[in-house]
Amino acid sequence: MTESHGLFGAKGTGDTSGYGGLVQSRFNVLSASRPYGGYFDEMMDELERAYPTFNEDIERVVIDRGELTLYVKSERLFDVAQELRDNPAVRFELCLGVNGVHYPEDKERELHCVYPLLSMTFNRRIRLEVSVPDSHPHVPSLVELWAGNNWHERETFDMFGIVFDGHPGLTRILMPDDWIGHPQRKDYPLGGIPVEYKGATVPPPSERRSYR
Repeated sequence: MTESHGLFGAKGTGDTSGYGGLVQSRFNVLSASRPYGGYFDEMMDELERAYPTFNEDIERVVIDRGELTLYVKSERLFDVAQELRDNPAVRFELCLGVNGVHYPEDKERELHCVYPLLSMTFNRRIRLEVSVPDSHPHVPSLVELWAGNNWHERETFDMFGIVFDGHPGLTRILMPDDWIGHPQRKDYPLGGIPVEYKGATVPPPSERRSYR
């Protein structure tokens, strides 16, 4: 069990929320073992039959608060996601984007990506999660599988600095192109950042950046 001190884990003078005295117990969620319960066992059985290296590509399976999360090796993310989308027995047609998370204390696994998946055919939900080191923050892009992930991956790149290899146009989406740093990382300053608005004009279409 670990403890979180301050809102968002901030320490010392970094906590500007007014909750500097907050201490909340947090339990580490361990890998689950069979039986998982509900439709999870049926789904996992089918994936293991159809995808020979499935267990090798999954680092661990976590059941927490009635939800299933598959922790996938980052280099195998695309193949696992494609199987989840195309396998007719599970059919996760929709990915609800990608969320970045920054855990500075998780050495060599500081940056995480979380993908909520929805099967509209079977009305089922699961999550995929991958982790990469801050020193090499590369994750395969899933835009080829779910086109709606395009802007979500750009936002995660912008806010956390995670690079989605194979993305068709990985540029910042919220911050200016020349902005330094990634504002939603926990090592990003909470205030006192000088802001300069440069070239506040809209160039003609022929001079705008191309995503092709």
